[in-house]
Amino acid sequence: MSQHPSLKRAAKSLAAKRNVLKRFERIRLLKRQGRWKEGDRVFGLPKTLPLA
Repeated sequence: MSQHPSLKRAAKSLAAKRNVLKRFERIRLLKRQGRWKEGDRVFGLPKTLPLA
């Protein structure tokens, strides 16, 4: 069974830039910036801008 053409266009737009990062992505970004060390709490992380 084939996919409806309107759904094919929507699937491409889902790959757009997200404005919310998952916790592991935020920790990875904070590690690169030197703002998070191993052993720090994973709750209450500082705000970060999404990757481009």
